[in-house]
Amino acid sequence: MPAFGQILGIEGTAWNLSAALFDRNLLALYSHPYLPAHGGIHPREAAQHHASVIKEVISSVLEDPEKVTGIAFSQGPGLGPCLRTVATAARSLALALDVPLVGVNHCVAHVEIGCWATGCRDPIVLYASGANTQVIGYLNGRYRIFGETLDIGIGNALDKFARAKDLPHPGGPLIEAQAKAGNYFELPYTVKGMDLAFSGLVSAAKDAKKPLPDVCCSLQETAFAMCVEVTERALSLTGKDEVLLVGGVGANARLQEMLGIMCKERGARFYVPERKYLGDNGAMIAYTGKLMLESGQSLAIENSQVNPSFRSDEVEVTWKHEVTHAPDRGQYSSAGQKRGAEAIVSFRNGNAIKQRVSKRYRVPALDKKLIAERTRAEARLIHLARKGGVPTPVISDITHDSIVMEQITGTLLSGDLTEAHCEEAGRIVGRLHTTGIMHGDLTTSNMILRDGDGRCVLIDFGLSQVTTEIEQRGVDIHVMFQTLKSTNPNEASVFSAAFARGYAETFAGAEEVLAREQEIELRGRYL
Repeated sequence: MPAFGQILGIEGTAWNLSAALFDRNLLALYSHPYLPAHGGIHPREAAQHHASVIKEVISSVLEDPEKVTGIAFSQGPGLGPCLRTVATAARSLALALDVPLVGVNHCVAHVEIGCWATGCRDPIVLYASGANTQVIGYLNGRYRIFGETLDIGIGNALDKFARAKDLPHPGGPLIEAQAKAGNYFELPYTVKGMDLAFSGLVSAAKDAKKPLPDVCCSLQETAFAMCVEVTERALSLTGKDEVLLVGGVGANARLQEMLGIMCKERGARFYVPERKYLGDNGAMIAYTGKLMLESGQSLAIENSQVNPSFRSDEVEVTWKHEVTHAPDRGQYSSAGQKRGAEAIVSFRNGNAIKQRVSKRYRVPALDKKLIAERTRAEARLIHLARKGGVPTPVISDITHDSIVMEQITGTLLSGDLTEAHCEEAGRIVGRLHTTGIMHGDLTTSNMILRDGDGRCVLIDFGLSQVTTEIEQRGVDIHVMFQTLKSTNPNEASVFSAAFARGYAETFAGAEEVLAREQEIELRGRYL
C-alpha cells in the first residue's frame, strides 16, 4: 500500500468553502463561508461566492505546492453549482501539480474525520447536518444507511422554522439559545420504522400560538428524540457498542446530551469530535482522500464528474477492516429476557410480557405519551391483524406500559434468512396490508419462525397504524428492504425479490406499492 504525503482537500458542497492540508495530522485548515443576506442558501449565489474566494482559501493552506502528493475534493452529495466550482479547481490543481485526484463522498468524509478525531473504531453514526439526516454503520465493505429522513434534513428543518420567525441564517444556534428558556408542549412525532420525517413537525411549529422559547424547546426536543430513537434502533439491530455524532447540527449541546444518556443506558460509548470537525470542513475531505489514495482509489480527470445525489452506501470502502459484533439474531425463547430498542420482553408461565422502557433522553411528557400511545395502539392493532389472518401472539392483558401475550418460541427471521422464509414473510405482510394496517417497523427482527410449524409470526406493532395510503405501505416495504440491504448486502436482492413474490400473492395492490417503494428508494435526500 503506497504512502502519500501531504493531501490537499477542498470542501464546497453547500454554504462553506474550506480547504485543508493533511499528512499524518492536520497541518492547516481555512474556511470562508457564504452567508446569504436573507433566506436560505441560494445555490448559484453560493457557487459565485466560492469561485470568488477559492484562490484565497487554497492559498491560505498551501504553502509549498511541491510537497502535495494528492488532491481530494467533495464530489457529492451537494448543490450542483457549488460542487462543480470545487471540482474545476481540484482538476486544475491535480493537472498543474501532476498528482492523483480523488473524489470524496461528503457524508463518508464526515464519518471518517469523526472516527479519526475521537478514536472510535466501528460506530453507529448519527449524521445530522443541514441537508442530511442519516443513521449509518459500516458493514461488509460499505457504509450502510440504517435509517434516514424521508423528506428534509434536520438542519434544513431548523432553518425553515427560523426563517418563518425572521431569525437569520443559520437558524440552529439561535433556536438552541431560545430553547434554553422554553417549556415543552406536544408537536408531531414522526418515526416510521428506521426512517423519520420532519416536514409535519416544522409546519406545526410554525403555526403554534406559543411563546418563541417554548416553540424552540418543543421543536428541538421532538426532532432530537426522533433522531436518538432511530440511532438506538440501529445500535440494537447491529450489536455495535459505539455511537458517533457528526454534522453541523451535532454542535447542539442538547442533542449531544440526549445521545449521551441513551448510550449510557445501553452500555455504549458516545463520541463527538471537536466543533471544527463537526460542520463541513476541508480537513474531512483531505483525511478521507488520503485514506482512499493509500488504498488505491483515484480518479481520471475524465471520470471526475460531480454527483449531487451521491449516497454514502454507493462508496466502496477499501480502507476499513470489519469488526465482528453480535446483533440480535438468535433464539427468541423462554430463557431470561430480551431487550430491544423500545421494550423489555420477559417470559413467565407461557406468556411474554412486553414492557415499554422509559427513555430518560426524552422529556417526561413526551416519554409518557409515547409509551402509553404505543402500548394501547399495539394491543389494538395486534388484535385487528389477527382477525385479518395475520399470525400474531394472542393478548391476555394490557396496562399503561405493558402487554401480556402468548409466548412465541422460535428463531428470529434475521437468524434464518432463506428465500422461502422471505417469501412467506411477504405473504404475511400482504395480509397485514389487506387489513389496512401498516406495521411501521418491518424488520427481520420483528418476525419469528415459530417452533413446530415454522410459521412466520409478526410481532412488535408498537409503531403500527391504520392506513390505506400507498405511501405508507411503500414506506413499510422500504424499511424491510433497507433492513435486508444493511444486514445481508450480498443476498439482499434475492431476499427482496422473494419477499415481493409472497407479498404479491396476498395483496391485490402489491404492484403499485412496490413501485412506490422504488420511488422512495430513489428520492434524493439532499434538498
